[in-house]
Amino acid sequence: MLISITDMQTLSITKPDDFHLHLRDGMALSNVVNHTTAQFSRAIIMPNLKPAVIDTKMALAYRHRILQCVDKNYNFEPLMTLYLTDNTTVDVITEAAESGYIKALKYYPVGATTNSAQGVTHIRKTYAVLEAMMKTGLPLLVHGEVTDDDVDIFDREAVFIDRVLTPLINDFPELKIVFEHITTGTAVDFVTHASTYIAATITPQHIALNRNDLFKGGLQPHHYCLPVLKAEADRLAVLTAATSGDPKFFLGTDSAPHARNAKEARCGCAGIYSAYNALGIYAEVFDKIGQLDKLAAFASRYGADYYGIPHNKEQITLIKKEQTIPATLPFGKETLVPFRGGGTCAWQLKK
Repeated sequence: MLISITDMQTLSITKPDDFHLHLRDGMALSNVVNHTTAQFSRAIIMPNLKPAVIDTKMALAYRHRILQCVDKNYNFEPLMTLYLTDNTTVDVITEAAESGYIKALKYYPVGATTNSAQGVTHIRKTYAVLEAMMKTGLPLLVHGEVTDDDVDIFDREAVFIDRVLTPLINDFPELKIVFEHITTGTAVDFVTHASTYIAATITPQHIALNRNDLFKGGLQPHHYCLPVLKAEADRLAVLTAATSGDPKFFLGTDSAPHARNAKEARCGCAGIYSAYNALGIYAEVFDKIGQLDKLAAFASRYGADYYGIPHNKEQITLIKKEQTIPATLPFGKETLVPFRGGGTCAWQLKK
């Protein structure tokens, strides 16, 4: 059963997957992982640790550490990725594909976001690797922004499409590419009209917030993420894509935990921690525009179909009941502020 809605107060769906997730490592990992496992059966795990996860051996070791932290009450499968660098080799791709555990490679333009110092300096340096990925069917997950100082931060995604993504698709027309955490109407249009090899993930923050939310009541560091929030017209375009029934668009939270003191700092880091109540946020936003019936496919089917993995069998239920979100959560020796920390969400997971 994919979906059951009762009077729009209870929503039962196949337990979803999160196709873009940051879990960190060590004690911090143990603090956050089970917020995800309560809501999701599988997750694409980002590789931007320190040091970055650049080969299969490192990925399998990280997978083991994740599974050691998973609550025994949950069945959860981490779907591992590798960090693409200028020095990634074809042999790395061959080993990754043969392992069965590596589901994609992540492309960060150098300096684009958290722990991206080892990112790609120019996409053409990776062309031999991309050719091997195309042949093996491993997708490329792109952080779709340029990092040039002369490009306005609100234009980075659109410029990336012109300068990087369009030429890349022309050169590798059968390479599977996921345009991660899209934020603009321009990106929506691009993915909509691209081939079936191209898909996109959509976060809760980019359908719930716009750039005004960065400044309401003063600067809001816990609303700062990369790609940065965009204009209201862009938010509506991304929300329309999420609720369109187009299988190219699927759930990826980009939940990114950071210590509170690292966010509320002179040079605050980018990232929003949504894993605590991600499904509730999606349900609330879909419900507000009368599209709650579209959530199940967006969350539980389209991503799995794109990655060629079976749909989950377990069911979960969301209820329309106001939930108070904790102001802070444990995070290693520090604390973190979750999305809407200290506020409420209209939907929650039924325990």
